[in-house]
Amino acid sequence: MLEILYQDDYLIAINKPSGLLVYKSYYAGPADEYAVEKLANQIGRKVHLVHRLDRKTSGVLLFAFDKETLKLLSNQFMNREVEKKYLTILRGWTKEEETIDYELTNENEIVQNAITYYRRLQISEIDLPFLKHPTSRYSLVEAIPETGRFHQLRKHFKHILHPILGCRKYGCNKQNKLWLHTFN
Repeated sequence: MLEILYQDDYLIAINKPSGLLVYKSYYAGPADEYAVEKLANQIGRKVHLVHRLDRKTSGVLLFAFDKETLKLLSNQFMNREVEKKYLTILRGWTKEEETIDYELTNENEIVQNAITYYRRLQISEIDLPFLKHPTSRYSLVEAIPETGRFHQLRKHFKHILHPILGCRKYGCNKQNKLWLHTFN
């Protein structure tokens, strides 16, 4: 059962768990269930997806109950009137804050501008050796994408050499294996 965070006559917000696909997608591959269908079945009415979250991303996912509300909310996202914030743990100690302005190439090989602002909230160093280092360092950051490109945060943090912890595609697989073997 999906956790409902907010609901009124026009929209509903859920807490999407990591691992749940939002909708059927050729790029994401098959899945047993999708957030759109699962929510519609749970509440017994049709819902319209307002925005996306990656399969691995957990967080607030917004749906509209009618097409007029969908259009209004979609326009707010398109006009960047909605500020999206993400908390993530990065490998290494980042700068206190930074704007990453780094173009990304989409699946059709089209170069698109992409901008992400982040600020470091906390740093941590643990007694867990990694490669030539006697300890492992991490940063908890709040990331605010100004644009909304596919895997933007993952690609941007890899670009500045502070990949997201646990990200298999753009992260540090040696670091991921270290955590898996240490805590599994």
